[in-house]
Amino acid sequence: MTLTIREVMTETPVTMDAKASIGDAARCMRDDDIGDVLVTDGEKLYGVVTDRDLVVRAMAKQQDLEQTAVGSIASRSMVTVAPDDAVDHAVHVMRTHALRRLPVVDGERLVGIVSLGDLAREKDPTSALADISAAEPNA
Repeated sequence: MTLTIREVMTETPVTMDAKASIGDAARCMRDDDIGDVLVTDGEKLYGVVTDRDLVVRAMAKQQDLEQTAVGSIASRSMVTVAPDDAVDHAVHVMRTHALRRLPVVDGERLVGIVSLGDLAREKDPTSALADISAAEPNA
């Protein structure tokens, strides 16, 4: 039996509306101990913003943290998978595109996210990456 993305994905990824501020995105990342936020327009995936995006695309350009919309710095070229895709397909996509996370969409609706750590815990549970991914977040 082939394992599907639905079986390993996080069903409630952290999201933020494209009109929210980049300051809100930074605080969200801090509070949830994460390195990226999926940016949405309603239930539709709009893009993704990483902690690096905040630094390179906003702070380095001295953009106002409260007036700049997160959608304006979001990466819009998204590689996604479907919930019923095989886990092996996600591994291939991540390897091909050098990605650590893949949004999961059903049609155009965002339904989850799958990370490299999720896949490591499933495919190679004794690996160092699986151990690191299973650890509690730092305080």
